[in-house]
Amino acid sequence: MENDLLRWFRETLPSHRQVLLGAGDDAAVIKLSEGANLVATTDMLMDGVDFRVGEHDPLQIGHKALAVNLSDLAAMAARPVAALVSLCLPRQGGESLAKALYQGMIPTAAQYDMAIAGGDTNSWDGPLVINVTALGEVQPGSEWRRSGARADDLVFVTGSFGGSILGKHLTFPPRVHEALWLAEHLEVHAAIDVSDGLSLDLARLCEASGLGAALQLEKIPVAEAAMLLSDSRQDGISPLEHALSDGEDFELILAVSPAEAARFVGEHPEWKQRLTEIGRFQETAGLWSIEGDHLKPLQPRGWEHRLDS
Repeated sequence: MENDLLRWFRETLPSHRQVLLGAGDDAAVIKLSEGANLVATTDMLMDGVDFRVGEHDPLQIGHKALAVNLSDLAAMAARPVAALVSLCLPRQGGESLAKALYQGMIPTAAQYDMAIAGGDTNSWDGPLVINVTALGEVQPGSEWRRSGARADDLVFVTGSFGGSILGKHLTFPPRVHEALWLAEHLEVHAAIDVSDGLSLDLARLCEASGLGAALQLEKIPVAEAAMLLSDSRQDGISPLEHALSDGEDFELILAVSPAEAARFVGEHPEWKQRLTEIGRFQETAGLWSIEGDHLKPLQPRGWEHRLDS
């Protein structure tokens, strides 16, 4: 019954120093640090679209539901504070599924010092739907945005890309720790996380900044999973194409000036292995690939939800 599940939530969720009142009341009361701005994000995940109940481990599904929101906070250089979790559970087996989802979320929340402060549960005859709202905090004026890139800034990325459907989409580590450290040591003009595809999300950052970008395709870090996926499917889609368009890599794209990049790498050479320069922002709109002395148009591709009129 629902009351039994709610009691389990109250008894199982760890306490957190910034949650003054958590699960069990009409609303949570969360204390923010003095002088900090609230950063809020929300994501809805659905069985059959973002995961498959019965095929994927519920603990991994729970991790993903929280981690996609943590990735959004990372893209803003925001410190995670709390999350509110709403579940629409299938009636058959819903209680045990909910507990497994939370057992996947609790360790992830602890890893990033985030409280699960409450939420909502419903049941129905349809598939599992999870909605998480994540709250973070950032010092005023220090948040990263999509709109701050400047012409001649370099395009940097964390991690590697492509083939996430082979497992990374359920187990990826959101780049929270990296973002918070970089925010203290590197002047980042703009940022976005790669949820829908490297080329598509880079195009979104370019549009928000009123710029375009030229990419050196040979520098894009292609994940081993992209190579495995290309080999296994034999459908003519190259590993590089997977890296540009697969989505759900949840890495970061950063815009950094050349001078600042040189200073940073000089002071922190270990980051050469963790940040990859793949191109440059430019005044000319659109995405382009650099081929010798010429630029060739590059079509942004990735995942977009389809809606019928």
